Amino acid sequence: MAAFLELSFDLGALDAHTAESAAFDCGAFAVTFVDARDDAVLEAGASPPSKTPDFAVLEPAPGETPLWPATRVKCLFANAAAPGVNPPATVAAALAATLGIDASQIETQTLADRAWEREWLKDFHAMRFGRRLWVCPHHERVSAPAAVIVSLDPGLAFGTGTHASTALCLEWLDAHFPDSPAPAEHCGERQAKGLDAHFPDSPAPAEHCGERQAKGLDTHFPDLPAPAEHLAQNQARGLEAPLSRGTRVIDYGCGSGVHGIAAARLGAVEVHAYDIDPQALIATADNARANDVQTRLQVHASAAALPSGTDVLLANILAAPLCLLVPQFAALLRPGGQVVLAGLMSHEAAEVTAAYAACFDVVRFGERDGWACLTGRRR
Repeated sequence: MAAFLELSFDLGALDAHTAESAAFDCGAFAVTFVDARDDAVLEAGASPPSKTPDFAVLEPAPGETPLWPATRVKCLFANAAAPGVNPPATVAAALAATLGIDASQIETQTLADRAWEREWLKDFHAMRFGRRLWVCPHHERVSAPAAVIVSLDPGLAFGTGTHASTALCLEWLDAHFPDSPAPAEHCGERQAKGLDAHFPDSPAPAEHCGERQAKGLDTHFPDLPAPAEHLAQNQARGLEAPLSRGTRVIDYGCGSGVHGIAAARLGAVEVHAYDIDPQALIATADNARANDVQTRLQVHASAAALPSGTDVLLANILAAPLCLLVPQFAALLRPGGQVVLAGLMSHEAAEVTAAYAACFDVVRFGERDGWACLTGRRR
């Protein structure tokens, strides 16, 4: 099997675009920027350090390339043993000269060829959110009774459930939609027409989860970020309400579309997804088709096209844009409609709550790993 040559170096004071261009000029066919701290820790076999928002690279705007304080550059070249290909030392020397650094600063290693398009999926496994909502990659199966499954592989757009803010939104959806969005007879009819594909049965969920967790294959989030009595109190105060089958949802900042698709799978009759990133719109449309909800999920390239009077608006973005978007969100929701706000750190919850106080009654739904999720009712 063919092998590849990887050259890597610390970016340091070098300009990222200059370094990338230099690598391509020297014959690289792939250039990757990684967090130097994570890279060093993972190579040593330890766990990566926890990130704070000051050092985490979150969701960049289109065209932006935010980098870590300590960034490492990895450049992939053709098989060093192939005829007509320069030896590693020669390639490293040429790259160092182009970059204007000493060749000793560049590390070389040979990488065996693999199925690269699937390699990055090996650590992504099925995850449960709340009681029944699952996000499952296409290479795995879930057979828990009454499971509502979103089939999704990681892609270029943000949102698979591995981040705490995404997980909290998914748990909110699971907690608020009624049970059994698709009765057995409905699935049977659609399967007969070739419209639905559902995973087959397997061992009991507890045994299944126990076996897979022992192997490090499954990650399961707790049932609810807020206890049942907390939800009941908020419902009694009119701050939270169970959703009906006719619920209309906006997924604002949709990323991969995971929230909108989950809402549709849980029973939402209509979902509208919007993002500033064109790649996210493509990913959402593709993922909606893969989950057979494309007839109920509409992708919008402009926020101005989103319908008003909707029942639920989920926005998993960042604290600053959440505060700026209060008037727009208020206009998009009907009186009594519910907003779900995520992508903010726990210490930012008070600021966001205050920003929404004029139009919404906001409470905290849950927290995880320093991230918070707020929910509120439109007055």
